Amino acid sequence: MAIRHYAAKHCAPGKPLTTFRVLKDQTVGRKTMAVAAVSGLVIAGSTAPAHGSPGAGSETSDLTAEARSALGAESLATVPEEAEWTLEAPTVTVVKSAAEESVVTNTGKGPRARSGGAGGAVKSVDPATNIPQSVAGNEILEVAARYVGTPYVYGGSSPSGFDCSGFTQYVYAQLGKSIPRTDSEQKAAGTIISAEEAQPGDIVWFPGHVGIYAGGNMMVDAPHTGTVVQFREMNRTPTFVRF
Repeated sequence: MAIRHYAAKHCAPGKPLTTFRVLKDQTVGRKTMAVAAVSGLVIAGSTAPAHGSPGAGSETSDLTAEARSALGAESLATVPEEAEWTLEAPTVTVVKSAAEESVVTNTGKGPRARSGGAGGAVKSVDPATNIPQSVAGNEILEVAARYVGTPYVYGGSSPSGFDCSGFTQYVYAQLGKSIPRTDSEQKAAGTIISAEEAQPGDIVWFPGHVGIYAGGNMMVDAPHTGTVVQFREMNRTPTFVRF
């Protein structure tokens, strides 16, 4: 039996397929779709010649040129090199809160003070409601309480205005007790007693200041300019003086 050998046949190499080659070989009537591979631009509905028509390659080149021309015609935003940028900051206004406002108020007879004076800081209290129970039944404190709210007046010794020693002298005078005018004279003229012996109505003396003891850690006095006669706490230990 004879065996025949057949040689394999190979196809000749063809041209590679490209986008434009496909467009050239594909016809849809007289309307075709051309895809220009220029920055992803798609041009639809362009007229293309029928298959095998002369000049097809030149029309593809024209479409590519048109696509590039369309890109070049796009308006671009430009900023001059000499341009200056400005930013306006909002205006900030600082407003004090109510807590930061002055606590000095008017009682009708005079202002209340924020601080200061011998015997410790003067707290912002209502003199009319800060009267201790020790006043009841104590004739000296009852008289003193009548003048709560009277303004401090330097050198004053009457209900129109008191300084510290003018107040103590006036109160004692209403009860028939005559005591010296100044704080140092009142200390010298009275009898110094211990804190344990002190009773409401005794004089309390501080360097440069006097008041009337109201029991516990309280006194009634005319603190200083800008304040009024009031009951308040003693923040320092006084010297107790009795008449």
